[in-house]
Amino acid sequence: MNKHWVSDQPFNPYACDELTPSQEKYFLASQWTLIWWKFKKHKVAMFSGFFLLAIYLVAFFAEFFAPYALETRHTQKIYSPPQQVHIFDNGELSRPFVYGWTYQLNMEILLREYQEDKSKKYPVQFFCKGDDYQLFGAISASSHLICVDQPGTLFLLGTDRLGHDMLSRILYGARISLTIGLIGIILSFTLGLTLGGLAGFYGGWIDSSVQRATEIIRSFPELPLWMALSALLPLSWSPLWIFFGITLILAMMDWTGLARAVRAKILTLREEDYTSAAILMGATPARVIKKHMLPSFFSHLIASASLSIPAMILGETALSFLGLGLRPPITSWGVLLNEAQNINNVAIYPWLMMPVVPVILVILAFNFLGDGLRDAADPYTD
Repeated sequence: MNKHWVSDQPFNPYACDELTPSQEKYFLASQWTLIWWKFKKHKVAMFSGFFLLAIYLVAFFAEFFAPYALETRHTQKIYSPPQQVHIFDNGELSRPFVYGWTYQLNMEILLREYQEDKSKKYPVQFFCKGDDYQLFGAISASSHLICVDQPGTLFLLGTDRLGHDMLSRILYGARISLTIGLIGIILSFTLGLTLGGLAGFYGGWIDSSVQRATEIIRSFPELPLWMALSALLPLSWSPLWIFFGITLILAMMDWTGLARAVRAKILTLREEDYTSAAILMGATPARVIKKHMLPSFFSHLIASASLSIPAMILGETALSFLGLGLRPPITSWGVLLNEAQNINNVAIYPWLMMPVVPVILVILAFNFLGDGLRDAADPYTD
């Protein structure tokens, strides 16, 4: 027969009211603090967040991180394959360096065959002087994170058909592609929150109008509609106007899902006691929505934004790849991939497909970050 162990300590009915310091810290924490604590447990999302922060930092200071300026051409090094950085010299560990880079024209297949000239060595330098550039279009500078002395070259990802360094082009293109995602999501959220909030709060003909507009937009296939609207942009527009036009198109196609989610939340929250109390105290509809309704599900909106930004980036990349989005002289990841449309070029010069790597990494990072934020948005569930 099993023994039952019973505590011989006197029963204290008020013991449950005494909280330990850790319990008190948890129960007194704000919702945002609880969200942060839970988000930190999602290691992949945390790593993705730091990765995206680093990518945006590099894109913001692309002129410094790029080995060469955007307009710099190496006409004698077109379609150069990536150069190898060496750290061993005659079997001994040495400072990173690259050998001289020469080529011979193969007359049988009419291709340049590049090879290392081991009689020349160029040490890889950090925080060095290189091509001149205008930081933010206003500050003249020539400092670069990495470079080599002339006449040496440093093509870590090769060059394109015009002799542009691919790594530098990818870093400059990150600024445009990532900026489109941020600006597009700001426009999309402004439309979604405004129209969804009005539809849920007022109902009636406003709700019906917003819902019909949402259904009409969502009934069209997304990519063909993007292509049709992009084709309407005048060819005479400047690159800056084309940039804003593409951003506006992507935002106009993305707001519908958010508007429906906001409408559903507002329909539920407008019946709550605190909402009715705010209205009876004379609060305007805008204040009720902004101060009393949106904060209750704002964390979900942040998670939704992190999952919508990749769609914006993919949309710009797809349109530019098809020749209907951004066009040179603007440089974006989609514009760079447009040069890799010819499968024969890709087969001969596979490094032309390198811009697809940051696209994949950024999309994955945003998705992992969105998953972590979505889980952390409800901190009371396991």
